[in-house]
Amino acid sequence: MTFTQRITRLPRPFDPDRGQDALDAVPSLSGDLGKLVLGAGGSSFYLKQLIEKEKDWLPPALDAPEEAIVTLFKELRAEPVDQLPAALRQGKRRVALLTALADVAGVWPLETVTGALTDFADLATDLAVKAMVGKEIARGKLPGMTEDDISDAGGMVCLAMGKMGAHELNYSSDIDLICLFDETRYDSADFYDARSSLVRATRRAMSMLNDLTGDGYVFRTDLRLRPDPSVTPVCLAMEAAERYYESLGRTWERAAYIKARPAAGDVQAGERFLKALRPFVWRKHLDFAAIQDAHDMRLRIREHKGLGGKLSLPGHNIKLGRGGIREIEFFTQTRQLIAGGRDRELRGRETVASLALLAEKGWVPTEAAEKLTGHYRAHRELEHRIQMINDAQTHDFPKSDEGMQRIACLMGRDLAELRADVTERLNEVHALTEDFFAPDAVQPIEQTYEFDNEILKRWKTYPALRSSRANEIFDRLRPELLGRLAKTARPSEALVALDGFLAGLPAGVQVFSLFDANPQLVDLLIDIVGTSPALAKYLSRNSAVLDGVIGGAFFADWPAVDALRAELTVQLAAEPDYERKLDLTRRWTKEWHFRVGVHHLRGVISAEEAGVQYAELAEAVLSALWPEVAQVFAEKHGPMPGRGAMVLAMGSLGAGQLNAGSDLDLIVIYDAAGVEMSDGRRPLGARQYYSRLTQAMVTAVTAPMAEGRLYEVDMRLRPSGTKGPVATSLASFTDYQENSAWTWEHLALTRARPVAGDAGLMDAVERFRQSLLARDSDEGKTRKDVAEMRERIASAKSPNGVWDAKIGAGRMQDIELTAQAAGLLAGTSKRDIYALLEAGAALGWFAVSETEALRTAYQRYHGLQVASRLLGEQTIDPATIGVGGQEFLLREMGAETFSDLETLLAKTAAEAAQVIETALARPVKGHSDD
Repeated sequence: MTFTQRITRLPRPFDPDRGQDALDAVPSLSGDLGKLVLGAGGSSFYLKQLIEKEKDWLPPALDAPEEAIVTLFKELRAEPVDQLPAALRQGKRRVALLTALADVAGVWPLETVTGALTDFADLATDLAVKAMVGKEIARGKLPGMTEDDISDAGGMVCLAMGKMGAHELNYSSDIDLICLFDETRYDSADFYDARSSLVRATRRAMSMLNDLTGDGYVFRTDLRLRPDPSVTPVCLAMEAAERYYESLGRTWERAAYIKARPAAGDVQAGERFLKALRPFVWRKHLDFAAIQDAHDMRLRIREHKGLGGKLSLPGHNIKLGRGGIREIEFFTQTRQLIAGGRDRELRGRETVASLALLAEKGWVPTEAAEKLTGHYRAHRELEHRIQMINDAQTHDFPKSDEGMQRIACLMGRDLAELRADVTERLNEVHALTEDFFAPDAVQPIEQTYEFDNEILKRWKTYPALRSSRANEIFDRLRPELLGRLAKTARPSEALVALDGFLAGLPAGVQVFSLFDANPQLVDLLIDIVGTSPALAKYLSRNSAVLDGVIGGAFFADWPAVDALRAELTVQLAAEPDYERKLDLTRRWTKEWHFRVGVHHLRGVISAEEAGVQYAELAEAVLSALWPEVAQVFAEKHGPMPGRGAMVLAMGSLGAGQLNAGSDLDLIVIYDAAGVEMSDGRRPLGARQYYSRLTQAMVTAVTAPMAEGRLYEVDMRLRPSGTKGPVATSLASFTDYQENSAWTWEHLALTRARPVAGDAGLMDAVERFRQSLLARDSDEGKTRKDVAEMRERIASAKSPNGVWDAKIGAGRMQDIELTAQAAGLLAGTSKRDIYALLEAGAALGWFAVSETEALRTAYQRYHGLQVASRLLGEQTIDPATIGVGGQEFLLREMGAETFSDLETLLAKTAAEAAQVIETALARPVKGHSDD
């Protein structure tokens, strides 16, 4: 069919004289095509200008619009680089004009209109980026790259975000981009030169698109969606970006990545990056934080933009205002975040298609999805008409009758009818979406499974059900509980786990009321009792933590160590009794510990994030508790003699990565500064003072009290080991490290970190550590000693099967030892295992491929260890952890079956062990064994 035959509607000219001027520019157009030009040019200043500028190109383009777009794109790809800026601006005019007329006339549906605009944005961005990367290569500024690498932009990719990512651009959209590069394409020594070159290329490419010239502009570009845009370069290494999202990514960034799409440059590298990011975006379990965050974001936008209150059409924002486009997008994306982790089909980028799938899968009522789809199309059409008037980046309805009349004319509609229709649509969208964020109670699930009646009957004998009120609430809750249990993979096993939880509850009214009023908590409970016995046991004895879940803070962003320390310090200051302070600390710590475990269990955080949070929690506890212990000790024996003392974290705590069952490796260092005795009621010699203060601190942490114990503490890494005093003077520590320490003790120092005590002393110890590690090491001796250590470890303790994450060749301890050796040889003060491995690579000890093999192995085994410790205290046995534990572990490890995972772990350890053995057998570049 011709363009004319496909016309379903025609605009009316608001200003007939202007419309006639537009038509006079293209006298060959008549009939409906003439009316289309008359109406479009007579209602839109912008379209009139485009018609007049493209008067020769337009008539033949209207004969075959799809072919005209294809031809235009082909011509742009053939343009010389120096002609590209002007050619792209002309191309933008032509695409905008043709899509506008096809849109206004109803020739193209919404998806074709937005798709054409997006395809042009993809092409323009791709051409601009490759042109500027090509210039960098031609100048010899991009290390190792040749002309052959221009085709994939030297590993650089532009991720299209938002509407561009979803193929939903409007007429005046900014294009939101995140620019990344594949750092594995470059030698590690060339990293910074490569990044600088690609940053220049990015800036110049964006200028080609952004800059307003006599020919106009191509697109306004926005690069602020990248990680931490105030401090990061405009083009980031993929590894750096991935680490950011793994450790600091927020819910809104998860939602943003639903629409992310590699659009320009090295698209394959972009796809690999998005694949690596899937666990960040798509979580298996229901995420209450995603719902709350989306709702809060809606409210913040309304408040910030002044868009709340009663609906008034003049000046109303069709995108962000009440009942607008963003309401539908939030509604859709939030449900995708909830369900998409379990169902890959729900991970689509397009709003309309995703709504249809959500309805098909039962996540959205079909009627609601159909209504929202219709309203979304109507809203986007209105958005386009608003922007067509002046090519303005606006979503606000005109405040004047004249402005509204222009839009009505451009749509070929009566103004009064348009006002009524738009108002009705906005109100209905608001009603439909608001109900999601404030839903009615969920109806109980029908029970379809026959449970063990003996277990069900004994529930009435439990302490939690001894009151009539508890029984009344539980009777309402019971069908929901059993219905959820019936839908698990192994209902009988899940029932036994739930039975254990109920048996441990000291009282039931409060917790049953919470479940009754918030049915979504039932899913959380079933996950916990069916997966982690340790968490279930804690929950049964500390059900008050569920208040935090309901309040939303439980799923808020991790507050980090400073905020945790401050919170605990305030609470300790308010409690006068020392023993109660210790119990308070235990209770507070376990609640946060429980939160980390639940977040990990539910996929809210990764194993690496969980490791960081466990470590930050321990650091916050030590730093807040130390002054409390010191104060009580000083009341009897006087203030600390000299400068005071500090706590040095070693091992995993020093490296900032613990698991649910970690103990704490600590050294206490003091500086009496020549003061021999304390000054108190019962004075002590300085050495005895600090030894007993250290013992008091260890007791405060390890003593079993009413609320249990905090952590186990291991102080065997101090210079004297288990034979000397538990506290070490600064002079003894520095002298020992400089003159007497074994290689393994210097290796251990690579991960040492001050965490509590006197700030000046902490700084002094850290400066000494850095200075010591920066000294030249005996390369041959270090390799020899590490090789002997590996042999002794292997002789002393064999791995407990394939599921032992820590012990064994090529596993965590082995890689840590090798990474520490690399750090020692490189003279770096970095503590992170991956940074130490990179230091070894920069030194030339490891090849890039070997570094990657060790990194991959450590990530894999660290993930296994953190997940395993959440499930229990011992090395896991897949046959005994239950179906919930099995599913959790497979999800965390990214495996389909345990057979596949067992094979993968064995292969990973073997490859890592081979890398380590090979590295230890060869000299580091620039060194020799002589």
